[in-house]
Amino acid sequence: MVSFTYTAADEEKSRGVRRMKRLATGLLALVAAVYALATWGENAGAGAWAGYVAAAAEAGMVGALADWFAVTALFRRPLGLPIPHTAIIPTKKDQLGASLGTFVGENFLSADVVRGRLRGFGIARRLGEWLADPSHADRVTSEMATALRGALTVLRDSDVQAVVGEAITRRAEAAEVGPGLGKTLERIVGDGAHHRAVDLVCSRAHDWLVTHRDSVMEAIEGGAPGWTPRFVDRKVGERVYRELLRFVTEMRDMPAHPARGAIDRFLTDFAADLQADTDTRARVERLKSDLLARPEVQDIIASAWSSVRTLILAAAEDDQSQLRRRARASLISLGQRLSSDERLQTKVEGWAEDAAAYVVTTYRTEITSLITDTVAGWDATQTSKKIEANIGRDLQFIRINGTVVGALAGLVIYAVSRVAGG
Repeated sequence: MVSFTYTAADEEKSRGVRRMKRLATGLLALVAAVYALATWGENAGAGAWAGYVAAAAEAGMVGALADWFAVTALFRRPLGLPIPHTAIIPTKKDQLGASLGTFVGENFLSADVVRGRLRGFGIARRLGEWLADPSHADRVTSEMATALRGALTVLRDSDVQAVVGEAITRRAEAAEVGPGLGKTLERIVGDGAHHRAVDLVCSRAHDWLVTHRDSVMEAIEGGAPGWTPRFVDRKVGERVYRELLRFVTEMRDMPAHPARGAIDRFLTDFAADLQADTDTRARVERLKSDLLARPEVQDIIASAWSSVRTLILAAAEDDQSQLRRRARASLISLGQRLSSDERLQTKVEGWAEDAAAYVVTTYRTEITSLITDTVAGWDATQTSKKIEANIGRDLQFIRINGTVVGALAGLVIYAVSRVAGG
């Protein structure tokens, strides 16, 4: 059982109920005293008026006692007697909770009611007007950034890295890369975009040859036969070096050099093979699998999450970051569209209505069971006291009204009976 904690407001209400109880009981005592005096006066020959007063006071007592019984029977057994159908709230608490849950489910959690309320509310237009206010967009952006930081803080890096690595690896293994690479290379060669790369390679090769002349000469001389004279090896080496340097220089400086054309034809043929040649595509797939299986590649894939997480956290914490500025601008733009575009409003409201209708129709039992289960878990005595503290003051007015109305009714009945009796 769940007990209620009485707040200061509940205590104040309870004091008000006690004051009204004393007032209603005092009024009952008053009419009882009036009845006793009027009856004594009537017997003592005080006059006909005493009978009218006695009748009114008598009916007032009956009305007061009847309403006292009715009000008391809601919360407890009158005078502690086991009278049937008393202490209704403590004994019928669970049935009342079930009835309340059924009432809410039938009258509030129906698709038609929810759709009607949402349609009349104009949720899309109101939301748009609210979001279009820059201060509100700032607030939403800030809350989104806080939620994003919280989510990233809760997530374990090792778990995310494992998921990201597995997803990238599985996706890469499932997709054949050869045709895609071939099409990309074909477009690059067709547009001439590879010329810059060739220029860079030729320039760096020329610079390297100039800087490492001695290394080139040693390599050439080292490959000569042992029986040739040294000066011959040097002459040959110098000739080979000059020809190599001339070749690279011409490639660097001549866009129409035959070697450049040969490179273009090679890349064109390779692009075609990547798309159509079975053997080339199979070799590329094997190379891809070998690369993905290497620990270094897996480490790079796994570490990508750490870099992304750091970037996102930094952007979320910085009020002036591009991420937050773009999010804010998008929210304001969305708000402006929602507040002015009737077609978008209709779509959004339709989505909201469908979602709400689905929730209330699918989970109606779970929602209403929250009411019934909660009420069933309440302590009966505490529940009765809590309800009495909140509505008991108004119920005491029933006792007062019963006293007054009963007295008036008794007076009228007595008067009519006297007139009818002559």
